[in-house]
Amino acid sequence: MIALLIKLFVKDAKNTGKESVRRAYGRLSGGVGIFVNVLLAAAKMTAGALTGAISVLADGLNNLTDCGGSAVSLVGFRMAGKPADKKHPFGHQRAEYLAALIVAMIVLVVAVELIIESVGRIVTPSEESAWSVLNVTVLAVSIGVKLWLFVFNRVIGRRIDSEAVKAAALDSLTDCLATSAVLIAVLVARYTSVDLDGYMGIVVALFIAFAGAGIFKETLGKLLGEAPDPDILKKIRDRIFTHEGVHGIHDLMVHSYGHSKYYASVHVEVDANMPMMEGHDLADRIERDFACNTDIVLVVHMDPVVLDNPKCNACRKMTEEIVAAIDPAFTVHDFRMVDGVSHTNLIFDVAIPFESKSSPEEVKEEVCRRVRERDKTLFAVPTVERE
Repeated sequence: MIALLIKLFVKDAKNTGKESVRRAYGRLSGGVGIFVNVLLAAAKMTAGALTGAISVLADGLNNLTDCGGSAVSLVGFRMAGKPADKKHPFGHQRAEYLAALIVAMIVLVVAVELIIESVGRIVTPSEESAWSVLNVTVLAVSIGVKLWLFVFNRVIGRRIDSEAVKAAALDSLTDCLATSAVLIAVLVARYTSVDLDGYMGIVVALFIAFAGAGIFKETLGKLLGEAPDPDILKKIRDRIFTHEGVHGIHDLMVHSYGHSKYYASVHVEVDANMPMMEGHDLADRIERDFACNTDIVLVVHMDPVVLDNPKCNACRKMTEEIVAAIDPAFTVHDFRMVDGVSHTNLIFDVAIPFESKSSPEEVKEEVCRRVRERDKTLFAVPTVERE
């Protein structure tokens, strides 16, 4: 069924790196979500209203918010497909994240309203029983349909790596759990005198709130600016090192403006004896390579490195050993040596991970102390920064 829908509504489905294909997948996910959730919401709300089962009615309202979420996702994918303009020179792909954030907010608001209504049912129990063949049938069918919708959205979400579609998949899975809880309440009401309707309404609301909070947290992180995926950093590094003349890189910074919209800058270390025009040509080649063969707009800054001075090379190696001895995760770059009559200054940067328990000031003091212990004529002038 999933393969058939993709074949019917997504052209060139295997080319998921193409934005038009991603938008087609997004439209399919949103359209199917709206259609399925409208049917389920109508069935549950009708059954809940006829039987007076607050938990069934609440589950129907949950499906109604899912429908609104799918609509928001559709609009988000449409906005994300708009080209860059004067006011938005980096494009509109972050609209997809905004859509997921709105969905999360809708879900959280509905969860709070359901908790209030369910508490009211617990305080003032209804004399009507939630049991009916209609409720059981509607709930059982809903569980099966939502399981299918979960698999459907998970397949699409993974295929196009979309936060909005992954959020829809997670929401469908929590709906299955929530509806199962409601079905349990209805069956308990049939065979015992225990009324769990209001309590299961709260359980449903908590499931909804949990899903909404998870979507909100993950999407907000992307909007605020998360650290780039290690795989992306590795691909950038590996591609830069394919160019002859590159001796090292550092200060690689990557900014995401959507699923496949990256802007990056990097310092590339080259031989200090390389002619300026040759270095400029190397930078151009690297930038053009990324522009033509990747989704990354890369800006390259050239850093000259002295490679033919034995004393400088020895001091660099010594400094790298000292820094690595403090913590193997620490790295050295931008190393320069300034010779004087009575002493030599070693000027360099030390990059330390964010998770390091040592502060930059502590690392700086330790590096300076260890360099002085090695050689009294050497003065370390490090700049310590988080990676």
